[in-house]
Amino acid sequence: MKRLIYLAALAAAFPMFTGLRAEAQTASSLFWRADSLQRKEIVSEQAVQYSFVGHHGPAVENSRCALRIYFNDSGAIDVYSKSGAQMELLKYLWYPTEKQMREEGAGCDEYLVGKTVGLGGIALWDGQKEVKLVATKGRTARVGQIKGGSFAEIIAYGVMYKGEPVDVSIRVEMKDKSRVAKVIATELNGRKVQFLTGVNFHPGETIETGRKYISVWGVHPADVSQNPCQLGGGMWFKPKHFIGAPEQVDNLVRLISKPTSKLETQVVAASVKESELNTAEKFAAYMRK
Repeated sequence: MKRLIYLAALAAAFPMFTGLRAEAQTASSLFWRADSLQRKEIVSEQAVQYSFVGHHGPAVENSRCALRIYFNDSGAIDVYSKSGAQMELLKYLWYPTEKQMREEGAGCDEYLVGKTVGLGGIALWDGQKEVKLVATKGRTARVGQIKGGSFAEIIAYGVMYKGEPVDVSIRVEMKDKSRVAKVIATELNGRKVQFLTGVNFHPGETIETGRKYISVWGVHPADVSQNPCQLGGGMWFKPKHFIGAPEQVDNLVRLISKPTSKLETQVVAASVKESELNTAEKFAAYMRK
């Protein structure tokens, strides 16, 4: 009880440094690696700060996973998987040691995005091909709180699309009492564009799609972790907002939107580390609902 009172007082007095609320089930994190100080916003004329920003971009966490948006041209959303037993983003800053994984039950950075948009990330579609969010006028990263939750956001300014510059925001919102994250893509000037999104996969993974969902389950190639485990990535979407059904292209289950200035989807991540959605069958059944 004393610890909860202390955390509540700390969060109230210094919300810009803690990123937490008393008994919160979400948190957010954004910092320069050079000083490790938590910030609410980073504005950069240099559009690619992937190597210099903590966990490569703004991140937000709920009770089951953390999601980060890369501070580069990819528009990718990456996943940190965990058991759900503790809040971990501000404790481990995305990169726990093998000892912390083993002795403290820390989660893992095992979801390999590669060159895709990852789990619900965003690119543009010009009618024939994918257009990455190459920002010609800089990029802004933000984190903060929403009613009952937290968010992370990246804005790319001056993305050339069909011969004209557009400004595109990728925002991930999480609510304290849910494992589901909302991904909101917006062209900030109100111009209608076609967004490209989806869920990436690797050879050997189980893929299932339906009229309103995408479900992918399996082991991602070893990248950071020495002992990769089975992970789940899923998306819910509204069919009326997209052209056609989900299609498997290379290593992405892809969706292309109809022309719009704003698009919303919902994404879910899971892992064998947790007790709820810890098998391919359970995860697919959850996504079917």
